[in-house]
Amino acid sequence: MKNSLAFFVTGTDTEIGKTLVSTALLHSLVQRGWKSIGMKPVASGALMQDGVWCNDDVMALNAASNVKASAQLINPYLFKLPAAPHIAAEKENQTIALATILDCYQQLTTRAEVIIVEGVGGFRVPFNAHEDSADMAQQLNLPVILVVGMRLGCINHALLTAEAIVARDLTLAGWVANSAQEEMAYLSENVAALRERLSTQMSAPLLGCIPWLEKPTAVAAAKYLDLSAMMES
Repeated sequence: MKNSLAFFVTGTDTEIGKTLVSTALLHSLVQRGWKSIGMKPVASGALMQDGVWCNDDVMALNAASNVKASAQLINPYLFKLPAAPHIAAEKENQTIALATILDCYQQLTTRAEVIIVEGVGGFRVPFNAHEDSADMAQQLNLPVILVVGMRLGCINHALLTAEAIVARDLTLAGWVANSAQEEMAYLSENVAALRERLSTQMSAPLLGCIPWLEKPTAVAAAKYLDLSAMMES
């Protein structure tokens, strides 16, 4: 039995590739023979399929996992409204409780060797009047993987997010540069600037640079990731 591992995947913003990177990580881990599962504690935006409310991110994580669990464990909070979690929860008369999320996570640790926990939006998305996704990450106390959406403004967003992660006494286990748009001016220069500040100054290794993918799939993105540094963290 391998020692269990878990990572929290966050991003510099919403719609920058957290799910793509999370599923790519799961695909790579499964290929290495690990019993792996993805968890999305909070998801906003759902569609009815076959009489069940479903979220695209949750379905993608489930498809990339080789360990199965109930929807209540892998996604304890699913909101129909595609809005910030605290707004969606209020509109749907629900309350996001971190204790519930932690209990679901602990149950998953008994079933899988590796758990990839994907956050929602950016690092500090509100859950209620007093708690946010950073509080969830802090209570889970997992090494963090930062997905940087490579577009104008990404350096500032990445450095501020990295500082927020470290301020919570969490380990920044690595970061992934994901091309969030088809073309970005001075892409390599931006990656180099981030590598100097995140990898050299903050000791967070670059786990991969994912180019713009016309068909972004876990299999396609996994080819650009190097998990060796992450697994040693």
